Amino acid sequence: MTVKMIKNAAGRMIPQEINGEVVIPFEGLGVHKPKAYKYNSRISVNCEYPLNGDKRIGSLKETLIKAGLRDGMIISTHHHFRNGDLVANKVFDIANELGVKDLIWFPSASFPCHEHLIPYLEDGTIAGIEGSMNGPLGKFCSEGKMKRTAVLRSHGGRYQALQDGEVKVDIAVIGAASADPFGNANGLEGQSASGLLGFALGDAQFADKVIVVTDNMVPFPCIPWQIQGNYVDFTVEMDKIGIPEKIISGTTQVTKSPDRLHIAELTAKFCDEVGIIKDGFSFQAGAGGTSLAIGNYFAQIMKSKGVKARFARGGSNQYLVKMLEDGLVDYILDGQTFDLEGVRSMRENPNHVWTSPFTSYNYHGKGNFASMIDVVVLGATEVDLDFNANVVTHSDGYLLHGIGGWQNCLFGKTVILPIPLFRNRIPIIRDKVTTLCGPGELIDVIVTERGIAINPLRKDLIEKLKGSKLPIKTLEELKEEAEEICGIPEEIEVTDEIVAAIKWVDGTVLDVVYRVCVE
Repeated sequence: MTVKMIKNAAGRMIPQEINGEVVIPFEGLGVHKPKAYKYNSRISVNCEYPLNGDKRIGSLKETLIKAGLRDGMIISTHHHFRNGDLVANKVFDIANELGVKDLIWFPSASFPCHEHLIPYLEDGTIAGIEGSMNGPLGKFCSEGKMKRTAVLRSHGGRYQALQDGEVKVDIAVIGAASADPFGNANGLEGQSASGLLGFALGDAQFADKVIVVTDNMVPFPCIPWQIQGNYVDFTVEMDKIGIPEKIISGTTQVTKSPDRLHIAELTAKFCDEVGIIKDGFSFQAGAGGTSLAIGNYFAQIMKSKGVKARFARGGSNQYLVKMLEDGLVDYILDGQTFDLEGVRSMRENPNHVWTSPFTSYNYHGKGNFASMIDVVVLGATEVDLDFNANVVTHSDGYLLHGIGGWQNCLFGKTVILPIPLFRNRIPIIRDKVTTLCGPGELIDVIVTERGIAINPLRKDLIEKLKGSKLPIKTLEELKEEAEEICGIPEEIEVTDEIVAAIKWVDGTVLDVVYRVCVE
């Protein structure tokens, strides 16, 4: 069947329909407006909930049956357990055992541990995935093996899809490190502590049926509650919902690579010279080795200048927690906790605040934190000469990463991508990115080990660095340097079969991913 294609405002060809539904093409930044009112969940009014508040069911299998699990449903889970998640895998084990087919999985993200689900994609238990994928699932999708077209959204875009009714979850399964029989839950205590449950908030609010699963059932009330029991239909205990050593990364460490450390130092010096690092500023950086090094350089500059940040956006980790406890940061506004120090700090320190995609990233709300941040430090797999960036596919076309909060963070006041000039002798700067995930208008600075490129749209930054000793170059110059070292990479071979769609933060379609050619 011929797929009708149209060109969106980013110049990308996209299909008019995805999975049988008409799509809205990307119309440009800030152009698409949502409906005036939001979709909301259908709250049961038949008063069947126990008056004693005890919503416990004997097993997850019995709970899924009671929740009405059947063919074609949309099932959501969250990724706070990261590569130690046991809940999502168990849900689909049960679905397969019951003979349920054509389910759509709506995770906030997937991890390599979810390779366990590939047989269920092959036998039709799961028809497709609407959520960021990485590792084996991304490879499976890229090779055209998934029945439905995958749909990838940012963390904020996922919440937008729930509240706008674009995705209507039938059953949400929320794994919680601690919960009470009524359904109040948090991620702060217990053997499976993950820090917070913000990615599950939208699922609790908007799904038709909500199940809270825990391996640490405590007497009512479970305090503090990050998930409120009034949204929850059923609670259930499992022996183990997560593998602790894989939930929290014990290896989050500052990079030791000389090139990456140089990139981090250049990034911090840039921020200092343009006047970003000053009393009361705000910043966001990730938990990768280069980002952690940037945070350390920030701390050194802040101490030398005697300034402190008003807030830092997390993912939190031991280094960010130290900045908070050393008085360099007033508040951590945390979206995801990456190590045990982050969990401890969130549990003990009232200035370490858990957040959710609603407060941090939701584009169709009444504002969010992302646009208030002075400087945001992000990564990318590719950048092109128009400052467009890619975070989901590699230059070989394989879908191996999720979007996460990356798109949402592009609305920060200054967005910097510190990236190596090449990886595995493949240049990162291309004429055109393989997959468009973020428009170049929102990306301000590219920092590499061989120089810094400033988006020509940011004339204010260019003016501030006149006479600077920093290695300021154009993207064209950096691209030429990379190609002199590595050569010009060959074009990838893909078919005309679309395997995934990339949504923008407003629910429109920004780009698509094509099936790779497999020898």
